[in-house]
Amino acid sequence: MLQPKNSTVLKTLFRGLLLMALCGMTSAGWAAQVAGTIVQLSGPLLAKKADGVVRILSMRSEVESGDTLVTEKNTYAMVKFIDNSEITLKPATTFKVENFSYDAGKPDADNASFNLVKGGLRSVTGLLGKRNKEKFAMKTPSATIGIRGTTFIADIVEPSAEAVAARMAYNLASTAALDPAAAPVQPLMLAQLTLPSPTAARAPGLYVQVLDGLIHVTNPSGTANFSSGQFGYTPSFRTPPVILPANPGIPFTPPPAFSQSTGPSSSTGPSKSNTVDCEVR
Repeated sequence: MLQPKNSTVLKTLFRGLLLMALCGMTSAGWAAQVAGTIVQLSGPLLAKKADGVVRILSMRSEVESGDTLVTEKNTYAMVKFIDNSEITLKPATTFKVENFSYDAGKPDADNASFNLVKGGLRSVTGLLGKRNKEKFAMKTPSATIGIRGTTFIADIVEPSAEAVAARMAYNLASTAALDPAAAPVQPLMLAQLTLPSPTAARAPGLYVQVLDGLIHVTNPSGTANFSSGQFGYTPSFRTPPVILPANPGIPFTPPPAFSQSTGPSSSTGPSKSNTVDCEVR
């Protein structure tokens, strides 16, 4: 028979193990779904988790739903999602996987919601986009991109500080000339920015290039469809998308290795990286 002292120790140990098990179950319940894996990488890549933790990713690192990926100025990174779709991020890009859900046996639960905050990318449609293309949405500051079985490039050009200052100075001067007692200058509209010369940098806004298939670009001001070989431009949410007559010069030149086949991903999720990612809390 156990002595009272030993009995108390065992009870305390049991309670501790039970608490650890419950904590583990809670953590598992809150774990985000694995959305894909880093299969190509040419430089530093960060992932900001939904809980604020920042990880430095490496080859074969997992990307989860809710992650915000940030590439450095010389980094290209390719994410292969669990439905075999691919998104390649160009340098100086901020990209959020808002919600990604795919199960081969549950098509009704498909969801692919992304947010291209800045920079650019190339997107290749996978199984989700082929069976439920209406469940795919790529948000940008100027418009939302939908797909119809597609490979496309999206690139965001942000206004330079000099361009913003010049436009605001022009608006101020024009207002003062018309009415010195006029109301304050109206807010800047990106659509008002124009190229100073034909050889200048591209005007701010969203640029798209369709390599295969069809996309539709929509915002509160209108919607436009773009097919293979076409280029599009959307200055802001206040201006509808338009077709460009020629290639505006969208930069996208990943390393040659990115063109090699990365192989299929498992529909149940990619394998865990053997490399321990660095976390910054």
